[in-house]
Amino acid sequence: MKNYDAIIIGSGQAGTPLAFKYASQKMNVAFIEKEHFGGTCLNVGCTPTKAYVASARRMFDAQNGEALGIQIPEGATANLKKIRQRKDALIKKSVDGLSYALGKNKYIDIYKGEASFKGRKTVIVNEKEITADKIFINVGARARVPEGFENVNFMTNKEILQLDEIPEHLVIVGGSYIGLEFGQIFRRFGSEVTIIEKGDRLIGREDPEVSFAIQQILEKEGINFRLNARCLSGTQHSPGNITVRVDCSEGDKEISGTHLLLAVGRVPNTDTLKSEAAGINLNDRGYVVVNDCLETNVQGIYALGDCNGRGAFTHTSYNDYEIVAENLFEGKDRKVTDRIMTYALFIDPPLGRAGMTTEQAIKSGTNIKTGYRKMEDVARAREKGETEGFMQVVIDGDTERILGAAVLGVGGDEIISGILNVMYADMPYTVIRDSVQVHPTVSELIPTMLESLQAK
Repeated sequence: MKNYDAIIIGSGQAGTPLAFKYASQKMNVAFIEKEHFGGTCLNVGCTPTKAYVASARRMFDAQNGEALGIQIPEGATANLKKIRQRKDALIKKSVDGLSYALGKNKYIDIYKGEASFKGRKTVIVNEKEITADKIFINVGARARVPEGFENVNFMTNKEILQLDEIPEHLVIVGGSYIGLEFGQIFRRFGSEVTIIEKGDRLIGREDPEVSFAIQQILEKEGINFRLNARCLSGTQHSPGNITVRVDCSEGDKEISGTHLLLAVGRVPNTDTLKSEAAGINLNDRGYVVVNDCLETNVQGIYALGDCNGRGAFTHTSYNDYEIVAENLFEGKDRKVTDRIMTYALFIDPPLGRAGMTTEQAIKSGTNIKTGYRKMEDVARAREKGETEGFMQVVIDGDTERILGAAVLGVGGDEIISGILNVMYADMPYTVIRDSVQVHPTVSELIPTMLESLQAK
């Protein structure tokens, strides 16, 4: 049985830099990965989907030149095989570079296989037992497959990225981030798209006005929606002929298509870890229970990334690494509760989100003020011909601190960082309100929005 300074299970955005951190301290690491180096983000998440978003944007530009005075001959088509090849090349370059760096590091032993616990500090991989005083679980998550679709040839976010032909009619179950991004991508590629959502609106965690605005944006591109869907199930009639029963209160009870994408959430990859052998606590959803420093109930065992339920994004996973690395190696006391939640929905135009929604702020009982401006109010958005969306912000009326913000519109995924920086600096909103922004930019709408706050 070989003993290491650390065992890292999973090569996602927290596990990989942690392996190199240990190695930089000349400490020996067992680095375990059962599939591809780089985890979800690199292989089936951020990198491939944003490559597809870029290709979809090119199709949109090719089909919408007239409004800006550009006459583009008809006939532009999406070649999904070439789009996939470009995506695969981007992934391969990153994975190859990562594999090379890991392979040449003399302090890192790579184990390709599935890991499970045998004891509190003992892990089995490929029938070999290894031990370490510190063990880090970074096993990520996978698409949830709901009941009723067991006998259907469905796709998840992984399989849809392997298509070489554009679906004639793509049916998507799930009206949240993954479903909406793929919906717009394939609509722009040329598919008929229907998105089915069991809730009464899209992305229920957002404020209603955000949900409704996003639905309007996507409906203008020709995407069909069925909300309030109940008793969902699927039937495979033949290859290329799938029916989803929606049992809605009105409209057709069934929707038929050629391809089906399930995008109804994620589940942690903890079911094969045999965590009970180590005495590690999981919650009722299978996530590893951790404290503010990401340590489990077993001293010396940590859970990072999607599997701990404390964030579901690449940036939160990497922040998990930063918290653990600085606490262990630099004597700091960083906590996961110190970070401000931020994320984006990468439709076009994108949504950037930081902190609380308006609904969350109201429920907290805080004395709040809100600001709101339409994107059509800013000159740069009009000049670009992209005036969909709006900005909104929530302010603590007593402390003048920003509690949260949403930017839905051109550049929203980048613009939100300016607001987020003020929040991290713990400065009053007046700092950015009184700032001088470059003209003409979309960001200059932020000070304008903050000049006319309304009590809520």
